Amino acid sequence: MTETIRADGRTADQLRTVTIERGWNAHAEGSALISFGGTKVLCTASFTNGVPRWLTGKGKGWVTAEYAMLPRATNSRNDRESIKGKVGGRTHEISRLIGRALRAVVDTKALGENTIVIDCDVLQADGGTRTAAITGAYVALADAIEWGRAKKFIAQRSQVLHDSVAAVSVGIIDGTPMLDLAYVEDVRAETDMNVVVTGRGLFVEVQGTAEGAPFDKRELDALLELGVAGCDDLRTEQLAALQPAVAGE
Repeated sequence: MTETIRADGRTADQLRTVTIERGWNAHAEGSALISFGGTKVLCTASFTNGVPRWLTGKGKGWVTAEYAMLPRATNSRNDRESIKGKVGGRTHEISRLIGRALRAVVDTKALGENTIVIDCDVLQADGGTRTAAITGAYVALADAIEWGRAKKFIAQRSQVLHDSVAAVSVGIIDGTPMLDLAYVEDVRAETDMNVVVTGRGLFVEVQGTAEGAPFDKRELDALLELGVAGCDDLRTEQLAALQPAVAGE
C-alpha cells in the first residue's frame, strides 16, 4: 500500500500536511484554525454559563456545533444559506455529526450547567471539511473548558474531557484504499468513508458509501485500519497544539 504514489506525492496511507493554529480568534473562549492540506476550517468555541431550558436543573451541561461554508470556500461562489432562508440538509447533517463526536468525549455532569457551542466555518474546501472540523473543534473545545474552569464555572478537579476525538476520510480509488482524500480524489472514489475515532481507538461514527460497485469486508477492514491510524496521527497533532494544557489525558 505504501508504494502507491498519489497526484500530490503522498503515499496511500499518508495524511496531507496538517496544521493547527490554536487561539486564532482573539474573542472566542476557545479557537483553532485547522488545515488539512488545502482545506481550512476555523473552529470557535463559545462558553455560556447556563443551559437550554430543557436541561435546566438537571446538573448537566451541553455541547453542540454549527457548520457552515463561506461563499467562496469552493471553486465557484455559493449563496449564503442565510440569504436562501433555509439551512441545507448537508449542513444540518454535518452540524449534528460534529456535535455527536464532541459529546462522545465529554462528561456533561462534570461540565456542570454550562453550554459550549462550537462554530466550524469552512474558509477553503479541498475535501474532508467535516473531518477537519471535528479534529479542530476538539482543540477549541478543550480551551473553552479550561476558560470555564479559570472563571470558576467548572470545578477545578472536574475531568470534563475523558478522551480526545479526531476524524479523517478514507476511500478506495482504482482499487487502492487511501487516507485523507483531497477533492480530486474524493470525486472519483469508488468507496468514500468518514471515520470518527477517540484517542483510545474507539469508533464514534463510521459513514461509508459505495459510489459504484459495493465493497467487501476485506476492503472495509482496510479502510477502517487506515482511518484508525490516521486519527492516531491527528491526535498527536491535537495534543501538540494543546501543550502545555494537554486535555483528554
